[in-house]
Order: sequence, then structure tokens, then C-alpha cells
Amino acid sequence: MRRNIFIIALIGILTGGVLGQGSSGSRPSGPAPPSRSPASSAQELAKATLAAHGGDKLKKVRTLVMKGSVDLNVFNQTMPGAFSTAISGDKYFFEIVAVQSLKQVFDGKETYSSLQGFSLPPVTSLGFPLLPRVGDEGYIIAALDGKKKQRGFRITTPEGFYTDFIVDEKTNQIKGYNSAYDVGGRIVTTSVEIKAYEVVDGVSVPKNYSQRFDLGGMTAYVSFKTKTIQINSQIEDAAFALQ
Repeated sequence: MRRNIFIIALIGILTGGVLGQGSSGSRPSGPAPPSRSPASSAQELAKATLAAHGGDKLKKVRTLVMKGSVDLNVFNQTMPGAFSTAISGDKYFFEIVAVQSLKQVFDGKETYSSLQGFSLPPVTSLGFPLLPRVGDEGYIIAALDGKKKQRGFRITTPEGFYTDFIVDEKTNQIKGYNSAYDVGGRIVTTSVEIKAYEVVDGVSVPKNYSQRFDLGGMTAYVSFKTKTIQINSQIEDAAFALQ
């Protein structure tokens, strides 16, 4: 049961590699956006990073389908599996098959989860999906805390969720990102290292990446290898039917 609880909490973060609109979720955890460095510098870097990932083409993405394999390492036990995600506007579907099938669907109004009793953050509130929000009203861009000797910036959503992005000095692409939030009274912190991108229709999308999760006394590692990425393909509404 403990492993199942971890995996369903994990699902909410795993969707950080996709785009779309999400349903309501848990309130975030963490400090308010720092302001030690000039906001203008952070905004300039954020704009350069957006451009490095496709700029307006990334902002105009309306549908996204991603499928691939995943390796979960929980309690020093490796569990191979598969994942799939489909996004269309404010609707989404994602599933992880490892040990058991874990699924979450949002049809634009209601959310279905195969494991009940968890309130997860919206899929666009953490990680890579925040990048297309650069320049949008209500999304605050700030410099990283001065203690973090890294090149990057923070984006905070209107709801208060935040992600700290680390940016490559040569390419201006995202090397990784960090975030934290609350799930059922349990603080989850996560860090991502992006190992490879794939350019699809002019948009640079994370393809292979590793992710670490800390839940107090429990730490887990996940490795993603995306095999299929489709942008702006037609997705039938039946894909988002609640089950």
C-alpha cells in the first residue's frame, strides 16, 4: 500500500513533461518567489529559454501525445513500466503501467483517478509546461535565490505553484528544474535532469530525463525514455472519457 501511495503521488509530477490545462489540485509548498537579483535579468533569460525551445511555436501547441518506457526505483527496488499521456486544451489523460495500472483523466470538468483520495497539482503547474507561460499575465518570473550558484529563473503560477529552472549557458535550453508541493499533508520535493530533447514541428520537447523525488524519509528515482511525441495531432474526445 505504501508503494501505491508513492506512485500515485508521483503521477502528478510525471506529467511535468507535457503541455495542457489541468484541474484544481493541492496547494504548493515552498518559499515565495525570491527577488535578490534584478527581475529584468530573469525575464530576459526566461524569454531566451522560451525561444530556444520553439518560442511562439511552443506557445501555440494545442495537443500533445507522449508514449514511452519508465523505470521506477522505490525502496531500492527497480520496477520497469510504460507511460502514456494525451493532452488537448484543458483535457488530459495519462497512465503509468508498472506493478499495476495507474490512470488519471480530466475531461474538462471532472477528474478521474484510479486511486482515490489524492488531490494532485494541475498538470501545467509544475515543470516544463510552465515555459510556454512566459509573458502571460499572472505568471511571475523571478531570479533564483542568491544561494543557488546556477544560471536560471523561477516561474510562479497564479495559484502559487513554482518551478526553478536551470538553464544551459550555451544553448539556453533547460538542463533541469526543481519544485515542491504538498500532497495529502506530505511534502514532495522533486528535481529533474534532462538528458535529451527531440525537436518536433519546431518545438524542443524533453525526450529522456531522470527525476528524483523526496517524500520525507522516502526517496525514489525515475528514468523516462519517450519513444513517441506527437504535436497538434487530432485527439478524439473519447480519449478523455471518465472511467
